[in-house]
Amino acid sequence: MCDICVMNAVKDRMLSRRSFFKGSAAAAAAAGAATLGGTTKAMAEGHSSVVDMTHTLSSTFPTYFGEPGISSEQPFNFAEHGFNLFNLSVNEHTGTHIDAPLHFSADGTSVDEIPVGDLVAPLCVVDIAARAAEDADAQVTPDDLQAWIDAHGEIPDGACVAMHSGWAAKASSDAYRGFDGELQHYPGFHIEATEMLLETGARSIASDTLSLDHGISADFATHYAWLPTGRFGIENLAGLDQVPASGATIIIGAPKHEGGTGGPARIFAMV
Repeated sequence: MCDICVMNAVKDRMLSRRSFFKGSAAAAAAAGAATLGGTTKAMAEGHSSVVDMTHTLSSTFPTYFGEPGISSEQPFNFAEHGFNLFNLSVNEHTGTHIDAPLHFSADGTSVDEIPVGDLVAPLCVVDIAARAAEDADAQVTPDDLQAWIDAHGEIPDGACVAMHSGWAAKASSDAYRGFDGELQHYPGFHIEATEMLLETGARSIASDTLSLDHGISADFATHYAWLPTGRFGIENLAGLDQVPASGATIIIGAPKHEGGTGGPARIFAMV
């Protein structure tokens, strides 16, 4: 057989194998989607990029109580032991983290009990950054939610509804906590907006500030309304300025320590 004939024969076999595996992969993906059933519209459409929505956790990151939320000591180092290892002491509610239902209820779901299906969600971003730039005590209101619905349709079942106030950019300064000597000042969810969201199929709400409630709140109304229903919250979210108002999928890497009221999480969005 001539050289060119051999080359063409090999090429034909390669193309045939490629078509076979491509078809098999498509069939497997379709079968997987049918099995999962809970696949969101955003996931079904696919994504082209990944956005990190997690602040780097350090002892200098601002906390609600104004004290370091994490510390470490190193019992093993590479020079002496041939490997590195740190022991960490961490406040569950520091950095980008989860508020489990147990955080604000007597016997609610702990962080390790949050259904894994709730940790992959359509992301709905409600932008109040312009208003928050003028008023640190701004809140997400029912009007903000209605404006989002008018523009993008109903809030999807299982959604994470996130407040984008622009506060993530302040994380390295005292302005993030906004403490005036008596009260803290940063945006959050108004209780009426929270009650409106309770009428939807949303499973989580998220803020890019230290709390789901705005900083001057004395009654934690949103925490007490939302968490005892079995839904959870996310605080100190980053990257909301890099994702669309609708269409992204958020992946919530919640911790899984037994009986936890929450904990630092690695969170990203597929866009």
